[in-house]
Amino acid sequence: MPRATNIFAAHDARGLTAADSVLLDHVQRAGGSFRVATVKGQTLDMAFQGRLHTDDVIALDDGSFVEVVASTEPLLEARAADVSALARIAWYLGDRHIAVQLLPNRIRALREPATEDLLKALGAKVTPLEAPFEPEGGAYEVPSGHSHGHDHAHHGHEHHHDHACGCGHDHSHDHHAHDHDHGHHGHGHHHHK
Repeated sequence: MPRATNIFAAHDARGLTAADSVLLDHVQRAGGSFRVATVKGQTLDMAFQGRLHTDDVIALDDGSFVEVVASTEPLLEARAADVSALARIAWYLGDRHIAVQLLPNRIRALREPATEDLLKALGAKVTPLEAPFEPEGGAYEVPSGHSHGHDHAHHGHEHHHDHACGCGHDHSHDHHAHDHDHGHHGHGHHHHK
């Protein structure tokens, strides 16, 4: 079974000819160890750290190359009356550690009933859709059965560690009381930098 040996960011992959493609969801693109089938049905042994993006290229130990394509996922797209309302929605989602993708006039999150209820309660116009999910700051959800690791900045084939949260509040939880909801409704824990 071919094994991934190197990853080239899209801008470094020009001139490489990929013989196959692999569809990966946002959790798989965040790194780890797993097996995945390519579009042509070949099984690959993946083990890497870093975040992959569409058009990145994976070098295999048999000398061939495989192109990365972000798979579509069930999402919710939220729109609001104005920028401040959208910022308020983003704050509430981040406060609950819900991974989000920020776009110029809308926010996307994984489609889950609790998230949809929250968005509607905040006054957002919510539309379900299927699209690739690129959570901010490399955030990802770890469903049961997936190993969990740190997100690493992805620049070519170098991987720089960045463990800072950058989310605006202290995660030690021993310096102040939290009265907001940290329940995750039976789903994996959400992380963001």
